[in-house]
Amino acid sequence: MLSTLKVLIIAVFFISLNLNANDIDKKVIEFEKKRFSKNKKIKLKSVSIDSKKQLPLEGWFGYIVNVTASMKGNEVKAKDIVFANAELISPELFDINGISFKEFMEESLSIKYYDKSKLIAGNHNAKDKIVVFSDPLCPYCISSIPKIINHVKKNEKEVALYYYHFPLLRLHPAAKTLVSLMNVAKAKGIADIELRTYTIDWSNYFSDKERNTKKILDAFNKEFETNITLEDVNDEKISKEIFNDVKLGEDVMVQGTPTIFINGKKDQSKLKFKTLGKL
Repeated sequence: MLSTLKVLIIAVFFISLNLNANDIDKKVIEFEKKRFSKNKKIKLKSVSIDSKKQLPLEGWFGYIVNVTASMKGNEVKAKDIVFANAELISPELFDINGISFKEFMEESLSIKYYDKSKLIAGNHNAKDKIVVFSDPLCPYCISSIPKIINHVKKNEKEVALYYYHFPLLRLHPAAKTLVSLMNVAKAKGIADIELRTYTIDWSNYFSDKERNTKKILDAFNKEFETNITLEDVNDEKISKEIFNDVKLGEDVMVQGTPTIFINGKKDQSKLKFKTLGKL
């Protein structure tokens, strides 16, 4: 009789926990709906929980939330991270040392991110692998990406470097054309296109706000002594390649540039590449 009572008590306890967790899930979805609905520029379509982790903090859970909305007639899909317990919901949560629990939510890159076609320096079979998502007109990218490329070139047997486009079009509209030109040039066999693009001062030709494709194209052709056409830039295949790069970034919560992954883990310091290879 006693053992049966214990089983019943345990069962009720876990049912209670499950109901409580489900209640938190619902509140998280409602919280996100209300939060995004306050932005009059977007029309919210759906909010759903992508994944959920119990934090190393009693009673707290971390959520990755899928958000689908429309903005200026275009569908936008994004991911957001929030934290919740039975009483509180927060878009950010830090431990006493100031470390964000968002790092706990970040997942490792899958093997598909080590795509040989994205290798721009080093050895595809190297143990140490770097993946970067970058915008060639982002000031910090301009400063850091050449350093990473040159470091890997000096340690080409020990390190692999994979590059994905992630143009920040709201900040740098001109990047849309520039990254397309980079892909066209690469397809035409121009070597070291990433390093060379990042070391050119494009402000001599156009601002990062430039939307005139022809102006950007003429500057690129002059610098690289190419004869790329507007038809080349507007090729649907090129657009699809850029879209796929951005989608892969969004899938792993890339929100700014440069975002750097070292052996599958996001490097918040953006400096760990210096520890790879022969020191």
